[in-house]
Amino acid sequence: MMTDYPVTLGIKPEVKAFFDEATNTISYVVKDPASRACAVIDSVMDIDMAAGRITYDHADAMIAYIEQNGLRLEWIIETHVHADHLSAAPYIQDKLGGKIGIGDKILVVQDTFGKIFNEGTEFQRDGSQFDALFKDGDTYQIGSMPCFAMYTPGHTPACMVHVIGDAAFVGDTLFMPDGGSARADFPGGDAGALYDSIQKVLSLPDEMRLFMCHDYGPNGRDIQWETTVAEEKAHNIHVGGGKTREDFIKFRTERDATLAVPRLIIPSLQVNMRAGDLPKDRDGNLAIRVPINKL
Repeated sequence: MMTDYPVTLGIKPEVKAFFDEATNTISYVVKDPASRACAVIDSVMDIDMAAGRITYDHADAMIAYIEQNGLRLEWIIETHVHADHLSAAPYIQDKLGGKIGIGDKILVVQDTFGKIFNEGTEFQRDGSQFDALFKDGDTYQIGSMPCFAMYTPGHTPACMVHVIGDAAFVGDTLFMPDGGSARADFPGGDAGALYDSIQKVLSLPDEMRLFMCHDYGPNGRDIQWETTVAEEKAHNIHVGGGKTREDFIKFRTERDATLAVPRLIIPSLQVNMRAGDLPKDRDGNLAIRVPINKL
């Protein structure tokens, strides 16, 4: 299933994880072992919806780590338009520089949710809020370290897995083996496409390290975020052990029908489709729209 991707298992990036308890999100600083260059993946901006207040404790911890270790931030990567947390990409970029990148199918997400949130013509639906739009197989560098993006739709139409040396950052395409997989019932989601994308990820070498975007500690275990392709193939409760596409679609569709809407979906989508910038009202004040009976 995997074709012509430039895998470089001999390069082992240094990965520092930052867990956000409020959203069960894991963000990463990924360092080139041969230089001071690094990237941030799936950052979090803190929001108190009841108070209408934005803060940056999680992002500040990542910034402090980068500064204290004398690192140079080159990329701020979003694996997809998250529906459960807000990105801190522009805040981090303002402090440290770097380019903000996401998959080029962001245009599909912007068009879909631009309509749902009744965005006006001032909201550009061309991905121009981001510095780079990745297509399947696109390559880029973190210092001297080669990286590439894999298109993995299903959870959303714009999901990408970023492979950096022997480490792959899978976004919401996969969870830890005992967590299974992410939902596929958001607008533009597709359970069959998600199964195909997971198989694409699992066709990477068995020893490839996989880093999750979320973990919920199933059955009360401690939070975890790192596994391998081999572990997922053998033990993933939704797709491991040779489970068929048809079985997965049936299971995923039935399970998704029982799931509640994510707590932060309304602010998350509006912010994240803007590369982390907050929307404004007609008077220029920062404001979140709440569409009624649209999601």
